Amino acid sequence: MKSPKSAVAYPLAVAACLATALLAQPLTAWVDPVNLVMLFLLTVFLVALRLGRGPALLAAFLNVLLFDFFFIPPHLTLAVADAQHLITFGVMLVVALVTGHLTARLCLQAQEAGERERRTRALYEMARELAGALAVGQVSDTARRFLAQVAGVDARLWLPDGHGRLRGVGETGPVEGDPHLPQRAYERGEPIEKLGATGRGGGTLYLPMAAPIRVRGVLELHAAPEVLGGEKPLLSAVASLAAIAVERLHYAEVAQASQLNVESERLRNTVLASLSHDLRTPLTSLVGLADTLTLARPPLPPPHADTARALRDQAAALTNMVANLLDLARLAAGGGMAPRKEWQALEEVVGSALKLLGVALDRNPVEIDLPADLPLLEFDSVLLERVLANLFDNAAKHAPAGTPIRIEARRRGDRVEVAVSNAGPGFPTGLDLTMPFARGGVRPGTGLGLAIAKAIVEAHGGCLHLENPPEGGARVGFDLPVGNPPGLEDEDA
Repeated sequence: MKSPKSAVAYPLAVAACLATALLAQPLTAWVDPVNLVMLFLLTVFLVALRLGRGPALLAAFLNVLLFDFFFIPPHLTLAVADAQHLITFGVMLVVALVTGHLTARLCLQAQEAGERERRTRALYEMARELAGALAVGQVSDTARRFLAQVAGVDARLWLPDGHGRLRGVGETGPVEGDPHLPQRAYERGEPIEKLGATGRGGGTLYLPMAAPIRVRGVLELHAAPEVLGGEKPLLSAVASLAAIAVERLHYAEVAQASQLNVESERLRNTVLASLSHDLRTPLTSLVGLADTLTLARPPLPPPHADTARALRDQAAALTNMVANLLDLARLAAGGGMAPRKEWQALEEVVGSALKLLGVALDRNPVEIDLPADLPLLEFDSVLLERVLANLFDNAAKHAPAGTPIRIEARRRGDRVEVAVSNAGPGFPTGLDLTMPFARGGVRPGTGLGLAIAKAIVEAHGGCLHLENPPEGGARVGFDLPVGNPPGLEDEDA
């Protein structure tokens, strides 16, 4: 179907040619007919400039006919008395055709350049709006408004939710068309085009919104198939700009959440360090008073003696908890664990750790498997005692009463592997219990023991790992480097 401009262009061209003939008619008394050719060529030029190539071609042929009919004898006929006029007609026709063609072509190029400039300016404005968007709703509105105004395309944005399923941005009613097509385009990362009546245009195109990191969603486009095909570079550019804007918003949210987590963690560590430090003095006094009651002479009556022992045990447990909190606060503050290493025997620190726990291991026998040929190891006895005490305490909490808790050590090349195991239910899957405050059972605790043990072991150059052995139970192992212990000097020397 012709546009309104095309429908009136040809009649206007005919009218211009007739007007030129009428204007030139009175001039025949003073101007040679051959010179009147310039008026007709000027008309062709103006028609080409204003109306385009087709009307200019019509004007070229019509002007030749009018010039022959009205100004070349015999008049009012297309016959030619002098054959020389045929050369005039030919030159006039060729010049008119070439002039009209070149003028129309230049006008078309100028229009195309103006359209490209307009689109580039609009694309720049859209990119600037997307760069300042603060929500995905703004991204969707900006892209849809641009495509509707510039390309005449109806658009909709699909973005994935937390489970990877696409959801239309700002959609409240039922979804039009096939809801599986945008999902397929998103998963494959390739455009999908669907032709036919969709209620919103003659065709539908699903463009993946490919950002530098990954595909961020799908841009659904509705328009006539020829529009979708001709505007595909522009549509792809809009999809890319929208994807970059969505990705920027995503990482802005991630950065904001990370900053909030850092500030929350810093505040929590500050509070923990302050409270733990303030609690150490009264707890130390509480443990001392409880020991005094337990060791009183003469001994307290049985009911009061049991209460004193329970008070001592609970005070010791609370003291251990506060010590763990202080260690965690020091680690979070960047102080780390600075071990004071000395060459020592592993069995000595195992014995001191068992003695430190005391009654906490009364419910479970402890099996010790330490080979006699274990080499001396370089470690901080206080810190390694804390590691073993935490591992024994965790094993006792989650082991059934009467089942053994086992500690064993073996040399593996240039390292010594130490493991503590029990016959409990094992570690839950999908949970990193070496993270602070991570708990894998219903037993009371702060969830700090394994996190602090891991930090101490890594400060010694080792690695701590958790596993569920095939025979059942739970096993926590860590390794320490063997190194080169110093030789013992001869007693006689």
